[in-house]
Amino acid sequence: MRNEMQLQFSALSQNESFARVTVASFIAQLDPTLEELTEIKTVVSEAVTNAIIHGYDSNPTGIVYITVILEDGLVRLTIRDEGIGIPDLDEARQPLFTTKPELERSGMGFTIMENFMDEVEVISEPSYGTTIHLAKYLSKTNALCN
Repeated sequence: MRNEMQLQFSALSQNESFARVTVASFIAQLDPTLEELTEIKTVVSEAVTNAIIHGYDSNPTGIVYITVILEDGLVRLTIRDEGIGIPDLDEARQPLFTTKPELERSGMGFTIMENFMDEVEVISEPSYGTTIHLAKYLSKTNALCN
């Protein structure tokens, strides 16, 4: 059975935890393992933080959009902003690369997403924003229970 949720909120750093908990609550119906849930929450945190800090350059008038689709043990996440976009996507996906070293950013956001998710697709266009499509197949034991 397919189930879908959409969420949008102001690009404020305090909304990152709201997004993480909301997505985790929605995904909980598939009975993921604690590790799977933690990985998904971490990825949501990374993607939302990137949208707020880099996409909107901490401009609170921006909106972050999240869509979550659950189907047959598969979690599909889309996290999107309409911010400044990423001028060099290949460079941005390199481990330790950050455009905000003064904020003590680690530059590991995309690396974490790629390690915790089964599929990662990043689409970005300067001046139009960034969309991140993520997918994670939950463990077979849990997926078979639903």
